[in-house]
Amino acid sequence: MGFVSGMLSGLRQQQRDPAPLLAAAGIDLADPASRIAVDRYALLYNLTVTELEDEGFGLFSQKMPPGSFEFLCRGMLGAPTLMDALCRASRFLRIVLPDLAVGIGRDGQRATLSITETRPLTQQRDDPGRVFALEWLLRLIHGVACWFVGRGLALDAVSFPYPRPPHADDYALVYTEHSSFDADTLSARFQANLLDLPLRRDEAALGAFLEGAPGKITMLYRRDREMVFRVRDLLRDALPNNLSLDEIAIRLHVSPRTLARRLGEEGSSFRAIKDATRRDIAYSRLTKTRQAIALLAADLGYADPSAFYRAFVSWSGMSPERYRNRLAGEIPPPARDPDR
Repeated sequence: MGFVSGMLSGLRQQQRDPAPLLAAAGIDLADPASRIAVDRYALLYNLTVTELEDEGFGLFSQKMPPGSFEFLCRGMLGAPTLMDALCRASRFLRIVLPDLAVGIGRDGQRATLSITETRPLTQQRDDPGRVFALEWLLRLIHGVACWFVGRGLALDAVSFPYPRPPHADDYALVYTEHSSFDADTLSARFQANLLDLPLRRDEAALGAFLEGAPGKITMLYRRDREMVFRVRDLLRDALPNNLSLDEIAIRLHVSPRTLARRLGEEGSSFRAIKDATRRDIAYSRLTKTRQAIALLAADLGYADPSAFYRAFVSWSGMSPERYRNRLAGEIPPPARDPDR
């Protein structure tokens, strides 16, 4: 939901009501713990761009004209390697998106994709519009790069130039488990040899790819998270039984070592997926039901309710009861420790 709120920041800055677009996309902002289906998010993306006539969502000093995404891809098409394609993308973005500068660097076995503000997007570092703008461009470039080379490109680490946002627990699944905050600039690090990969897409493939663009970028190349999602689904379906890494590996017909390596390549780990799965279910039940806390803990596979309490406090900074009461409007939310 944090991504949805950020996307709508430009509309709200222009004092335009996002309610019709949310209704058309079937998204309800009243439920802060809900998950947004990717196809609905992609629809809202395209509806917002059409409404504003701006592929930059009204978040920048000048509009990003409709068609910019297509010409970004066409500019990259035909480059001999991913490095050349990304350099072309960087030059094109200087024209249509002058508020942000994209840099590509290589240092030995490591490569870095950086996104730097050439002018402050907002006065507040943690403004939802600024957070969304920077992450949107990272996801866009990363998604297009994955598509052009025909494989997932794992990010080893990402540093974000703002305090840890409320939805940061999801970054292990969206970006990488090695996500950090309060950096000077946004930088994503990955293996340098990926820059030497050849592009595998031609004009015909690009034509099909552009159908539904640019919102379709949110649905691109899901295979780069394939093992993460398979493990998550197995863990969720097995509850209240807690499957171990070895048991999951057996069900996926791989060795535990291979499973751990594959998850690492996708920027996650078995522990991170297990925690995220339990957390999401807990948030949803506390938001939508009056289920007793002890029963919820048992449903999530905790033998002792106190263990669930400790885990929930580590996720949210408050007890399960306080979280439920806050959503009901009974007490205000606590101040969140920015270091958590």
